[in-house]
Amino acid sequence: MIRAENIYKSFGETKVLKGITTTFEQGKTNVIIGKSGAGKTVLLKLLVGLFKPTSGNIWYNDTNFNNLNKKELRALRMEVGMLFQGNALFDSLTVEQNVKFPLDMFTKLTKKEKLERVNYCLERVTLAGSNNKYPSEISGGMQKRVGIARSIVLKPKYLFCDEPNSGLDPKTSIIIDKLIKDITVENNITTVINTHDMNSVMEIGDTIVLLNLGLVAWQGTKEEVLESTNETLQDFIFASPFLQKLRKSAISS
Repeated sequence: MIRAENIYKSFGETKVLKGITTTFEQGKTNVIIGKSGAGKTVLLKLLVGLFKPTSGNIWYNDTNFNNLNKKELRALRMEVGMLFQGNALFDSLTVEQNVKFPLDMFTKLTKKEKLERVNYCLERVTLAGSNNKYPSEISGGMQKRVGIARSIVLKPKYLFCDEPNSGLDPKTSIIIDKLIKDITVENNITTVINTHDMNSVMEIGDTIVLLNLGLVAWQGTKEEVLESTNETLQDFIFASPFLQKLRKSAISS
């Protein structure tokens, strides 16, 4: 579990987050949504430690993330997996080398042990046998799956995904969604996803946090989305005619 407690974040005179309090639950896909500029990317970077809050606390279970020394922070980061929006693969490294990179950085495993873990992760994302390919030789969807394999290679307790379906076609997006959801449940991970993809929200969002102007405007489950009377949520979610129709169907049934 991760808990954000009264988080404020400013850049100079600009106040981006204005007192965010919310909880991201273990074993679930926790989704952050909101319009551009709402503060969701900043919140994700605060949660993973790329930014420090101006004030407030971030808790990883009973550990205050803000109070960790360098040694403690390094130990915690070994429990964190990150799937970047642009995949962030190293073009000059093979698929195997990309996935193995965190193991080289953070562990003292033998070469054999590293390879076994890499192969397991590649098999888990249905990329077995792709070890020697380079990122330029595989599709965008396959690159995203390599990114997922790398993000879970250290057996993380916490997984952060920044726009995991960005640039993917609808069919591939569904595959990536299911993969993230399955990995979350199988390994009881606390997964936090920042997304604009409302199909993802409605398919795999266990808990949903809507940010607006640096504040939590609404939070709940995907089932509660369809029944909510929150105007900010309605304006954001039901901008799509398809979802407007879906909501009307849910209310009338």
